Amino acid sequence: MRQYWSAKAAHPDAILLFRMGDFYEIFFDDAKEAAPLLGITLTSRPAKDGRTPMCGVPHHAWQSYVGRLLKAGRKVAICDQTEPPMSGKLVAREVTRVLTPGTVLDEVYLDPAKSNWLVAAWSSGDESGLAACDVSTAEMQLCQLPTTGLAAELDRLQAAELLSPPDVERYRFDPARGQHRLRTLLGVHFLASIGAEGAPLAVGAAGVLLEYLEHNRVPLDPRSLRISTRSIDASMQLDAVTVRNLEVGALFELCCRCVTPVGARSLRRWLWAPLRDPEAIELRLSAVAELTDAERLELEAALRRLGDLERLASRAASGLATPRELGQLCRALAALPAAKVHAGAGSALLLRQLAADLTEQPELVALLGRALVEDPPAQVNAAGAVRPGYDAQLDAIASASASAREWLAGLEAGERERTGIRSLKVGYNRVFGYYLEVSHSQAPGVPEHYIRKQTLTGGERYITPELKEREAVVLNADQDRAAREQEILAELGRSIAAVSGELLGTAAAIGQLDALVSLAATAADCDWVRPLISSGRELVISGGRHPLVERSVGAGNFVANDTHLEPERGDMVVLTGPNMAGKSTYLRQVALIVLLAQCGSFVPARSARIGLVDRIFTRVGAHDDLAGGMSTFMVEMTETANILNHATPASLLVLDEVGRGTSTYDGVSIAQAVVEYLHDNPRLHCRTLFATHYHELTTLAERLPRVRNERVEVAEEGNQVSFLHKVVPGGADRSYGIHVAALAGLPPHLIARARQILAELESHRPLEPAAQQLGLDLQPGEAELRRELAAIELDQLSPLEALRKLYELRGLT
Repeated sequence: MRQYWSAKAAHPDAILLFRMGDFYEIFFDDAKEAAPLLGITLTSRPAKDGRTPMCGVPHHAWQSYVGRLLKAGRKVAICDQTEPPMSGKLVAREVTRVLTPGTVLDEVYLDPAKSNWLVAAWSSGDESGLAACDVSTAEMQLCQLPTTGLAAELDRLQAAELLSPPDVERYRFDPARGQHRLRTLLGVHFLASIGAEGAPLAVGAAGVLLEYLEHNRVPLDPRSLRISTRSIDASMQLDAVTVRNLEVGALFELCCRCVTPVGARSLRRWLWAPLRDPEAIELRLSAVAELTDAERLELEAALRRLGDLERLASRAASGLATPRELGQLCRALAALPAAKVHAGAGSALLLRQLAADLTEQPELVALLGRALVEDPPAQVNAAGAVRPGYDAQLDAIASASASAREWLAGLEAGERERTGIRSLKVGYNRVFGYYLEVSHSQAPGVPEHYIRKQTLTGGERYITPELKEREAVVLNADQDRAAREQEILAELGRSIAAVSGELLGTAAAIGQLDALVSLAATAADCDWVRPLISSGRELVISGGRHPLVERSVGAGNFVANDTHLEPERGDMVVLTGPNMAGKSTYLRQVALIVLLAQCGSFVPARSARIGLVDRIFTRVGAHDDLAGGMSTFMVEMTETANILNHATPASLLVLDEVGRGTSTYDGVSIAQAVVEYLHDNPRLHCRTLFATHYHELTTLAERLPRVRNERVEVAEEGNQVSFLHKVVPGGADRSYGIHVAALAGLPPHLIARARQILAELESHRPLEPAAQQLGLDLQPGEAELRRELAAIELDQLSPLEALRKLYELRGLT
């Protein structure tokens, strides 16, 4: 228990797995926390002051159990036995590994298609610093950005683990500490060499990451580490609301035809951070265009043989790769020349650049091929990984062991023949080793050089000096062979580490090639077209389709629609029409087409001309945040406020049903005010799609020059409506809510009563405060006067306040 508490004191925030024989035991509060997470029984053992809570897992299955703890966000420390058990002696133990969600390197804990980011972030006033490290791929990103953009950047990274104040003491983020740690690790004196001279807060965050990795014993080879400084202006920021509303995760599943894990990770990054540089976008588009023919299939076949070169190379360089993974690395590198040939065969500049980045490693391939057997074992300590003939020392150990085993195998027959004792047997146990066993009745015939070792009920066991000598050769040979193999594997790891920078650069190029092939395959399969990208403000789409809905309804069944948002003809659309008619689908499809285009992908349309967008903002659907104390309407208003506060003239706004979470009069007032604010505020002037059930808002187009009315067409016959899903010019004059209710299956007598009530309400509808919304023929001054009158709380006015108000109202006439 002193050993236990010593290990626990060094890692108080981790669940400690303490090796005791064939089990890893978990004690005290750790056991109470871990047992339900692991799905195992919480038990106890006697102690001086009662009973100690405990649970345990078999040592051979520890990885699967630890995976459950990591998935639950827990940190785990592994305390191993560091010497063989010996009778009468306390086995030495120490913490050999510390596993956290953001620092794992084992393939079993990682999603092949996702980067595993450990992130440190902090803010100082209006600026924030962020450092993100994926230790499984030896990559670190630094970013200094406005504090207002920090949440969106964290959403993009989807961190496995986040280090930030107050969980991490603020002084640890000191940029001077970070600069010292970076210099110590990389051996560089000037941060400009990694592009971080203007990002002190990000450097401070990097220091926290490096300190955390060091404390948790995570190997980080400076030769492998790739550090880059990221500017948020280089890509489109997608906040969590937009990612959810546009179903970017489902879009990734649709587009991902990648044949390598590193390709899937690259494509995911592209979709979560679309480009804002037209030249970079055009490079990708040209590559995708070239890959839509037979070249794609040949390159795809070559890439398929490369596996996850990025994580394989990183693990090998860190000395953590298994023999089987080293074999996989060898096969991947052997397949590299074919991929290089196919990638560089075309004329697309980006493909040729990426082909040039594929650095072949013939010497390393030859070395690994000579050293490893055809099918190396999966376990790190398993014997038999090294090919016979590669190492003379290992061959000598194997030869001596084989000779001794051969002698032992023939010992029983030989001794029976020599002694004439037909019942003589050769056996082995863990206490005495190898022995010769003779029954009591045959004891008189035992040779003099036999040494009695143990007396049994039915006989005697003996040893001989030669037997013990051969036994020592056999037993030591396994340890000697395993030790020598580990030395050889470590030497191979050092050879890989020496070229790890080139290997990881090659892996990054493979990821981009695979992502481009994936986009090309999607374009070919889904009949997508190449968009035209410009730096202007236009957004013109002909025959646009929603990629996810089209997949659901089947090719040829989706009703395509056009989009025209241009400064000359109006870049704000008020879209009206009934529920179920397709307004939300149309809004989302326009946003998805823009997102795909700026990722460098073809798009689902007949044609598309897209002026670059800096951000896509969405306000779609109704949901609450009860845990955060926000109602549906409060969530709606908070999201709308965020859009109005952060949008720019280069943004694309997709707003659906603003104001629906409150009363009709309040809702229509808010909706109209939002449209007017977006139209009139010079800081905004965004391309905007504003879908609404408030068909009264269609009158805004008469006095707001940038606003244009469009509607989703329906066909009406009597009380029946058919949704045509076609967007056409003009506004709707009805909401068709009762028709939709009938389609949903509400009882007929209820529908009839609803129509009766609607007719009564429409015939007695009073003048609303926002009279213009209802199309009433009121002069602007009269409408404003009516709003002011309606807002006065007469019972609360003093005589003096009433007089002042009267003067104000007279000024409106």
